[in-house]
Parts: sequence; structure tokens; C-alpha cells
Amino acid sequence: MILVTGATGTIGSEVLRLLVRRGARLRALSRDPARLHLPVETDVEVVQADFEHPDSLHRAVDGVESVFLLTAPGARVPEHDLAMIDAACSAKVRKVVKLSAIGGAEQGTGRGARPSDWHDPGERALAAGGLAWSALRPSSFASNALHWARMIQAGEPVPNMTGTGTQGAVDPRDVAAVAVEALLTDELNGAAHTLTGPDLVSVPDQVATLAEELGRPIETVDVPPGAVREQMLAAGLDPSVVDVAVRGYQLVRAGGNAVVTGDVERILGRPARTFRIWARDHRSAFLTDGGRR
Repeated sequence: MILVTGATGTIGSEVLRLLVRRGARLRALSRDPARLHLPVETDVEVVQADFEHPDSLHRAVDGVESVFLLTAPGARVPEHDLAMIDAACSAKVRKVVKLSAIGGAEQGTGRGARPSDWHDPGERALAAGGLAWSALRPSSFASNALHWARMIQAGEPVPNMTGTGTQGAVDPRDVAAVAVEALLTDELNGAAHTLTGPDLVSVPDQVATLAEELGRPIETVDVPPGAVREQMLAAGLDPSVVDVAVRGYQLVRAGGNAVVTGDVERILGRPARTFRIWARDHRSAFLTDGGRR
């Protein structure tokens, strides 16, 4: 039995779909089971649980062999990770596969300044916990481009927070496929794996690719870090999340996340998907009138 947390999100739902195809026995965890869209004709168990309520996590892991651990970004990631790891250890779960963030313990500051700092306590607890584990450290998701869909549909410029800084943007489908291999085999145990796309791309590169796929020009507008902070705070976002996001944008702008690895290809036995492949497969999301230009 495999427990999939974050089962309603981009990665968790794809992990669930792929595991169904592999014939795994599954339990899906959600705070709101009504939001789960399960593949038809499946025997997936659904459990209502919340990282804020440890007792519910203990019930969720009862009888489970492996856990896919995905916690929502934010300052409470350490608390939520540790609650699930504690429940897993108490229930004698054999393996936990954690979705982490690029950088990880080796590059984290330990002060909550980067997303990898949020994940560091969970990674360290897994390594010391006596169970089988692996940590998946994806780079920026190609699907983050979906935040631009409304602006592109309206003919507005795409805001660029990272200048010409590049990242190894990774297709979430590749991240989910690696997670499935980590859950179903023991080949990835005891290590962290940095998951990127095959190329370094900047926001202008991504926008240019979308423009080619859509067949029309799309502009970008540079947004300096100070303005980013003001806009995010005005939108009501938690200041701790804003601080981490702005530092992340600055890091990318300065070239600090220009990282490409071969981990996806090594694990899956095929090349990682490019941003162009992701854009082509999600072209309709950027179109209006039911997919027409």
C-alpha cells in the first residue's frame, strides 16, 4: 500500500495516475477529498487527513508500506514534514519519498531564506530515521508558466522577475515519473536526486518558445525585486513566503540556479522533456475561445 499526499496537486495527482497504471495499491490523502479527481474504475482508498492534526496522519499511514510526502510550500513545511515522518516511523512504514527543492541541505542557509531551507529538516529527519528514503529536488517547474496564461490571452506583457537568469526548468510529469520509480523500486534509496530539464532557459527564452508555439508575439516586462515584494505583499501573501520568493528571484537573476543534471535521464532511461515539449502539450491553456486563437 502506497500513501500519496498532496494528491490534488500538479505532482501528486500525476503520481497517483501513474501508480494506478502500474497497478499499485493506493491510498490518497487530502484535506478535502471532494477535490480529488481519481482515474475511473480504480480502487484507490481516500483518507481525509491534515498535516495540522497529527492524529489524522497516524490513521492515514496505518497499514501503509510507502509514503509519497509532498507538503505545500511555506514556512510550515518543516513542521508538516516532521509530523508525517513521525507518523510513518511510529507505524513502521518502510519507505518515504519526499518532494524537496533544488539546493537541499548542501546549499541551504538554515535560516528559512530559500525553499531548500524549508525542506532541510525533513531531509535530515529521513536520513536519521532508520527507514528507507529518497529526496527529490526539482528545479523550477515548467508549469509555472501557467501563471502567465491570463496575461498572454489578454495580450499583456509577461512580468519577468529574474532578468536573463536561467534555470533547468523541469516538466512536472518527469518529476512524478521519477517519484513513481522511487516508490516502486529501491534503486534510488538513501540519496537526494536533483531533477532538471535538459536545457537552461530564462523567462525571455520561455516566452519566446510560447510565442512560437502560439504563432504570435508576446512581450516581457522586467520587474525589479523591490516592485515584486510590494506586489506580493499587496496581494495578501504571507511575508515569510514573500521574502523567500524575492530571494529566489534574485538568486536566479544572478545566475545562482543555472543548474542542469542528468538525473531524470539516468532514472527514467530517456531524456528529460524540454520546455518546448511542455509548452506544445499545454498550448491550449494559453489560447482563448475554447482553444482557438
